[in-house]
Amino acid sequence: MSGGLLVAGTTSDAGKSVVTAGICRWLVRRGVKVAPFKAQNMSLNSFVTREGAEIGRAQAMQAQAARVEPTALMNPVLLKPGSDRSSQVVLMGRAVGEMSARGYHGGRQEQLLSTVVDCLEQLRGTYDAVICEGAGSPAEINLRRTDIVNMGIARAARFPVVVVGDIDRGGVFASFFGTTALLSAEDQSLIAGYLVNKFRGDVSLLEPGLDMLRDLTGRPTYGVLPFAHGLGIDEEDGLRVSLRGTVRESVVAPPHGEDILRVAVCAVPLMSNFTDVDALAAEPGVIVRFVDRAEELADADLVIVPGTRGTVKALSWLRERGLADALRRRAAEGRPVLGICGGYQILGEEIEDDVESRAGKVDGLGLLPLRIRFDREKTLARPVGEALGAPVEGYEIHHGVADVRGGEPFLTDGRGQRIDGCRSGAVWGTHWHGSLESDAFRRRFLTEIARAAGRRFVPAPDTCFAGLREEQLDRLGDLIEEHADTDALWRLIESGAPTGLPFIAPGAPGARA
Repeated sequence: MSGGLLVAGTTSDAGKSVVTAGICRWLVRRGVKVAPFKAQNMSLNSFVTREGAEIGRAQAMQAQAARVEPTALMNPVLLKPGSDRSSQVVLMGRAVGEMSARGYHGGRQEQLLSTVVDCLEQLRGTYDAVICEGAGSPAEINLRRTDIVNMGIARAARFPVVVVGDIDRGGVFASFFGTTALLSAEDQSLIAGYLVNKFRGDVSLLEPGLDMLRDLTGRPTYGVLPFAHGLGIDEEDGLRVSLRGTVRESVVAPPHGEDILRVAVCAVPLMSNFTDVDALAAEPGVIVRFVDRAEELADADLVIVPGTRGTVKALSWLRERGLADALRRRAAEGRPVLGICGGYQILGEEIEDDVESRAGKVDGLGLLPLRIRFDREKTLARPVGEALGAPVEGYEIHHGVADVRGGEPFLTDGRGQRIDGCRSGAVWGTHWHGSLESDAFRRRFLTEIARAAGRRFVPAPDTCFAGLREEQLDRLGDLIEEHADTDALWRLIESGAPTGLPFIAPGAPGARA
């Protein structure tokens, strides 16, 4: 049986995903066969594995960091929000229905503990080490009884826990202490120590606080990771800041040609897999921005309507904000628009949805000659094809089935036969996520966009998106190797939490946990 570690956090977005990926990359570079694991994930950014299972994109990226193929075992439970109160439950890569938060935490979650433990045990039987990622905070005292992703899985596997805190937000010492002090004695016995994330400045100024934290809790801090731009792997919970003006991280390089290209992404509700645009942002001279006002489309050379978990809701939102009319004007003027997955469906003539929104028949924007019918079975696939004379790979995650009734083929089988999507004038659409990560296709597509936009933009001939991803993951591994106590982390992975860790009062309320 292999060793392991749970990376928990004082809050959501504290850096658990990137730390887990960094530890995986550090370990695999040491020759350790390692796998990531997250028992339960809530995310609208998902991925399709080779066996056709849907998992969180963060776990797919962590698998890449570990240099292994992602599988459903690495993320057995995925929750895809459809509203503030309900989510689609994806179990072992397959959607099994919608459930309210109360229904899930009222019993369903507890029933899944044996499933996630079994998945973890299968991974432990195959790999030398399993690095688990928690969710939110382990000290959500209202949810501890049914927890299967933080202390629930740590206790079941007897894994040591390192708690990550984002010092850039402030209050990291109080968060470390409070997180520990709200756990039961048994849970606290697995909290081995802490890891500070996103520190700016002189570490020597922080050291007195770390010493005091150790005196208060009896637990060390295993490292102080410096703040570094552009190191976030695929997010789980969407963009947490106001989307207006948000710019995706991009390489700092001048355009290869004379002009830049401006890409505006409509920040639709329940936006999913917005990471599709990261490959565009990786191109020198391409600026990608999320927008929610019609006037923000005016100077855009390309407008993208991205994927969404609520196609009909997103369509209504576009109409309410005047963006639908702006998109129609763009199409009439021959200015480029691209729809991806839910965005592709929105650009069609009609949507018949008795599954997702149950709205029945709804008129689309009418920019592409297709009709969409929602099927109860979700399409999950890893297709390959050709577009603009270049090879393309992608992945599909959608309930909508397209009946294309005209236009030019977009993605073909190499013999000109349509596989997916279509084009009408300067409007393009496809169900495929990830297609822009195919370098040759992306360059040809951007060349088409520049021509239609009248820009003297030339894609760089040597941008390799997969290579940039690898460099990013290596930088995460470097952060762990250079700024964490890796010897101590390895002892935790190999031997578990130290014995005799002190109890910090008051502990779990009522000792229910």
